[in-house]
Amino acid sequence: MSVSQHPSTKAIESLLRECQQRQVRRGGPGGQRRNKVETGVVITHQPSGITAEASERRHLKDNLPLAIRRLRLALAVSVRGRRGAGAVAGPSSLWCSRCRGGRLVVSESHWDFPALVAEALDVLDGLDWSVMAAAESLGCSSSQLVRLLRRWRPALELLNGHREQLGERRLR
Repeated sequence: MSVSQHPSTKAIESLLRECQQRQVRRGGPGGQRRNKVETGVVITHQPSGITAEASERRHLKDNLPLAIRRLRLALAVSVRGRRGAGAVAGPSSLWCSRCRGGRLVVSESHWDFPALVAEALDVLDGLDWSVMAAAESLGCSSSQLVRLLRRWRPALELLNGHREQLGERRLR
């Protein structure tokens, strides 16, 4: 069984080929230019229908990277990979490069953060949302796995929603 590449792990150019992009005008602080010129951007990932937007900067070139980052994070939380319980064979090379001695080393602002969140959620999904089993499969501690998800609140909320369905307590 081949595992398709998660959209949050794709190179920006490849991801944008799957997206529809449009420019928008938004009001607010930033002067006359912001109110009259379409410097905001909305990106919609066509296969999933997930949308992200950025319009807080004065120039399109500044808003586009923000919108792409938001899209990758939204995809990481919303799109589950096709990894079933039998397909969870171990961590990816990206995960292994970021996990040193059982400790995850990554900044939320780094380009690979959404891919790591997606992989963690995919493994959790494949292992019936068991934090201990997923952490063991990924080669890190449970606290490191939860700490990663805590850095992006929607990811932690997804995990907590599944934990509640299973009758387990919410993680903080």
